[in-house]
Amino acid sequence: MIDKLKYNIRGVSASKEDVREAIKNLDKGLFPNSFCKIMPDFIGDDEQYCIVMHSDGVGTKSALAYLYWKETSDVSVWRSIAQDAVVMNLDDLLCVGAVENIILSSTIGRNKHLITGEVISEIISGTEEFLEKMRNLDVNIFLSGGETADLGDIVRTIIVDSTVVCRMKRSDVITCDNIAHGDVIVGLASFGKASYEDYYNGGIGSNGLTSARHDVFSKLYAKKYPESYDNSIPSDLVYCGSKRMTDVEGETNTNIGKLLLSPSRTYSPVIKKVLGKYKNDIHGIIHCTGGGQTKALNFVKNIHIIKDKMFPVPPVFRLIQSESNTDWNEMYKVFNMGHLMELYVPENIAEGIISISKEFDVDAKIIGHCEKNEENKLTIVSKFGEFEYF
Repeated sequence: MIDKLKYNIRGVSASKEDVREAIKNLDKGLFPNSFCKIMPDFIGDDEQYCIVMHSDGVGTKSALAYLYWKETSDVSVWRSIAQDAVVMNLDDLLCVGAVENIILSSTIGRNKHLITGEVISEIISGTEEFLEKMRNLDVNIFLSGGETADLGDIVRTIIVDSTVVCRMKRSDVITCDNIAHGDVIVGLASFGKASYEDYYNGGIGSNGLTSARHDVFSKLYAKKYPESYDNSIPSDLVYCGSKRMTDVEGETNTNIGKLLLSPSRTYSPVIKKVLGKYKNDIHGIIHCTGGGQTKALNFVKNIHIIKDKMFPVPPVFRLIQSESNTDWNEMYKVFNMGHLMELYVPENIAEGIISISKEFDVDAKIIGHCEKNEENKLTIVSKFGEFEYF
């Protein structure tokens, strides 16, 4: 209860119940149980096709990038923020099977007094650099432009968001309707170094960064950079950890600021190859973003999800937990804890998917399975205890 209260006071929520209540009566699109909203083909007016559109952003990870940049003068850190803004959209599209001809628009809101043109240049050039890397990996995504607005009256430092859209055949859409008793869950690791990444990825993605930032880093940042947080938060919940940005985490030999700023891993090269071989056999794909390991509960029906063979918890999450003393039960709800993408599939194709993932140096394994149940339920079995979610 204390941990949940702490998150609420900081103005964040893992499950966003109030948002779900606000949108509950909105049209859910052609495939209501898909990971993204899918609409009719308003562009080509072809009943065989549909339009997929999605918006997301970096969230408060940009506040962490701001701190790191101010402390170290390393402007290149904003390039990882550019990747985060793309991946939080691109990898949600992967969950419905959209991997071709994706158009992206970038939206940046900044406080011009604090965020320089050099930072904006790094974000924009970093976005195009990442998209080019994806195209070289046969994932066709293109930047259409966007908007950069000076919003000093309402933006403390900077907000970095994106919107993606693509047109695809309805017959290629993957929903979560077929997740069923007997399915196994293949998890794709969020940490390590994929063949298409330049350095070790801590695996945190772009969720839970408000808690991570305040729980890990020292009070000295509150005094130096009051613009980096909401001043209405009680002072005892602001930068209440013991670490500095450039302190080194021993297991990864990476400074902690960079570890927490590891860009969200994209699984697009992996998923594209998986879909090329197994598309018709995949029952559901879940991107474990907001809600962490409980995300799948929103997409199953009368299923007990049992995750009892998960990856060992990576160092970044153990660091956050040790600094914050957050219950492990809550850690699994806020953070991905080791895998950001999971595929719900018949057991006979699981090893094939794992093999494809490992071709890209992305570790993968069967992390659990599904059973029939009278209600939706998730059980996580870990070395820290057994936790149930409904």
